[in-house]
Amino acid sequence: MNTDIPDGFKPLKRGGGYLTSLGPWYYRIDETKGEKGQIVLAIRIEDRHTNIRHIAHGGFLVTMVDTALGIVVSSSREPAQPIVTVSLTTNFITAAEPGDWVEAHVDIDRMGGRLAYASCTLRTGERTIMTGTGVFALMKPATPREQPDG
Repeated sequence: MNTDIPDGFKPLKRGGGYLTSLGPWYYRIDETKGEKGQIVLAIRIEDRHTNIRHIAHGGFLVTMVDTALGIVVSSSREPAQPIVTVSLTTNFITAAEPGDWVEAHVDIDRMGGRLAYASCTLRTGERTIMTGTGVFALMKPATPREQPDG
């Protein structure tokens, strides 16, 4: 199985325990998108990402779409905007197999005051594996809770 990481990709040092357990994840900046560029999330499909048919598990691919959409929407604001997924719709086009290098390419369709809308395409080479759209609620930054005295 091919384990090479394409040029321009760096390890992603972001995400909680769940996302980390699925990695290693990689990213690069697509300089053709926006003033400061935009993140392209990627991963090499491994056996542990597969289902009984030995193709990438659908839940894994949905996680990748949701994660890529969330990272791009959040990082599109300065400072990064906390968000939560409101709605996610995905469409399976074809399978990904162990060894495939899968990239998530995101387009922000609309950023409102309370909601953001974005689209994602998962590709391996020129082949589209999945498409997805998401709606995200823009949240206020978390404030630390006050601790009781004593």
